[in-house]
Amino acid sequence: MSSTPVGMSSPQRRSFRWWHSLPVLLVLGVVITWSQMPGHGEETGAGSKHETASTTSKLGGEIPEVEVIHPRKGGIERTTVQPGSVYAFESVDLYSMVSGYLKSQTVDIGSRVKKGEVIAEIDVPREKNAVELAAAMLEQAKAKALQAAAKVDAMDAERETAVATVAQTEADIDRLSSSLRLAESQYTRIKSLFERNAVPQSVVDENLNAVQAAKAAEKTAHLTVQTAKAKLAGAVARVEEAKADVIEAQASVRVAETQLGKAQVDLGYAQILAPFDGLVTRRNFHPSAFVRAASAGGDQPLLTVVRTDLMRVVVRVPDRDVVLTNPGDPAVVTIDGIGSREFRGKVSRIADSEDHQTRTMRVEIDLENPDRLLREGMYGRATIGLETLSERLTLPTACVLERSGKRQGVVQVVRDGKVERIKVELGADNGTLVEIDSGINPDDDVVLRSKSVLEPGMTVSPKLSG
Repeated sequence: MSSTPVGMSSPQRRSFRWWHSLPVLLVLGVVITWSQMPGHGEETGAGSKHETASTTSKLGGEIPEVEVIHPRKGGIERTTVQPGSVYAFESVDLYSMVSGYLKSQTVDIGSRVKKGEVIAEIDVPREKNAVELAAAMLEQAKAKALQAAAKVDAMDAERETAVATVAQTEADIDRLSSSLRLAESQYTRIKSLFERNAVPQSVVDENLNAVQAAKAAEKTAHLTVQTAKAKLAGAVARVEEAKADVIEAQASVRVAETQLGKAQVDLGYAQILAPFDGLVTRRNFHPSAFVRAASAGGDQPLLTVVRTDLMRVVVRVPDRDVVLTNPGDPAVVTIDGIGSREFRGKVSRIADSEDHQTRTMRVEIDLENPDRLLREGMYGRATIGLETLSERLTLPTACVLERSGKRQGVVQVVRDGKVERIKVELGADNGTLVEIDSGINPDDDVVLRSKSVLEPGMTVSPKLSG
């Protein structure tokens, strides 16, 4: 067995020692490299050195920079943008109410008309004759009414005469009764004298005849009073009859006046008047053409007149916006054929009812049209303001990372240089901005965008969006 001289190593021992020294060499290399890095060993309190340190992580990587934004106050003005069609504020088809030949027509398509202007006239000779006949009948009825009134006066006079006759005959009865009593007293006295042979029989007979004559005269007076009263009753009846004749004659006058008025109305229908200031957009007849009355089957109007100084835009608002749409809401209308010009107005009226098939509600917007650029049938879009701005906070929709349910979401906020995930309650969303009802404050740094994937608790460098 051989031995190895002292002070010399065998090949195995030399190999063993090199292997154990390799980790030490690696550590020394890392230490030397780290010690030679820029900024190593310098003061952390210096300004430039602090910036360098703040942009390096504990592991030696760069801190990611994120773009942040502050929530803005003011909320979202909720609007609805819907297609709309332009209609004339008023449109009237003018029909004839009488049949006849079109005598004249002073307007044509495109003519401007004024309210009450005669724009067409129909020749109606029968209606003219009817007016003349009704006027003559009215005069006749008035004459009969005058005659009846005069008859009443005559009957009143006759009645007054009868009353006077009755009074006179009744007075005659009193006078004759007094004469009878005088004759009877005279007869009694003469008869007493005859019994005493103071007077002859002939004197008694004369007084007796006087008594009988007085009785006959009184009886005749009573009959005369009865006759006078009968005549009075007849006169009173004739007065009432005359008064009834007056009422009948006055009724005939009113009937004649009504007939005359109807004939005049029918004759007035021969003139077609403009119902308002507007524009003629349609005509169907030319002068000398026969026009049939609408009541006699005429189905074509002579003319169509529309009002153009004020137009109405009809919009169909969908179900989701119906409850927010009210008269007075501001509206801006743009028309495809006019360009970028905006017509501003307000919601004038709503149907307050949805169509069962389309689930939309009719909404009308009145627009002034002084320069007459708006024409019936034009098409465009109406933007209706449904809700005004509020004090709610708003963020770009890109800030909301997660949405759970209809009103819940998550945003990332940088606080003390670290990322936090905050649950927020969402409000209205117009596709660009979203309202935040709760969860964040106006001075929070909300992450808008980042080039790196952010995790809760990660250190970041916030940069306010310009």
